[in-house]
Amino acid sequence: MHDLIKELPLTLQSLGFSEKEATVYVALLELGRGTVTEIARRAGINRTTGYDILDSLAGKGVVNISGKEPKQEYAAEPPEAVVQYLKKELGVAKERIEKAEDFLPRLRSVHATQNRPRIKFYEGTEGLKQVYEDTLTSSEPIRAYANADEVQKGIPNYFPEYYKRRARKGISIRAIFPQTTAGIARSAFDFEEKREVAFVPADKYYFSPEINIYDNKVMIASWREKLGVIMESAEIADAMKKIYELAWAEAKRLDKNLRT
Repeated sequence: MHDLIKELPLTLQSLGFSEKEATVYVALLELGRGTVTEIARRAGINRTTGYDILDSLAGKGVVNISGKEPKQEYAAEPPEAVVQYLKKELGVAKERIEKAEDFLPRLRSVHATQNRPRIKFYEGTEGLKQVYEDTLTSSEPIRAYANADEVQKGIPNYFPEYYKRRARKGISIRAIFPQTTAGIARSAFDFEEKREVAFVPADKYYFSPEINIYDNKVMIASWREKLGVIMESAEIADAMKKIYELAWAEAKRLDKNLRT
């Protein structure tokens, strides 16, 4: 039991409690109920600090207060309250993340562009994941040249979940695919993954890298060289979008021929 009591404060700290919060909470668990003086003595802290820490723990919902000074007492809530507190914190964190994501476009609009790189390079598997994570910030449908065979080999097991997350964010995509077995298989999920595919003959138009065009960015993922590039330029992105529309019109014509 002594070893367990020594271990508990460290465990609580790993869950986000401060050192003194963890020490006071464990002391109160041992006492069950007590005054500030009794709890502070058990925890080895001064009485004034004890008030602050106990108020903090009460705010977390793991300690309750009864009575009034000078007979005010504190009691530990059941240990399950710690889990409830962490679940509440998780909910708050998720809400903040959602708000931050919604706020990003406004932050970008005032972010000075002259002091940031216009072209970013990413290397290796993790780098390639980073360039795809950036596409999830798109505020418009993505225009893409993609090869399902190369994608599957490039980052195994990453893309099924990525496609789901993109769809959940409401980001649709139009993609020009070389017609391969993997491409046909992937297209079976087009509706749920918010994707429209135009197939082109693989024998004539097979390509390896993927290119995504969205907002004012052009993303290139080179699977064979394990290199990712994000070019940020409103002018270049606009030109690439217009070139894509020309390619898309021809791809749709070829796609119609391939499907008949």
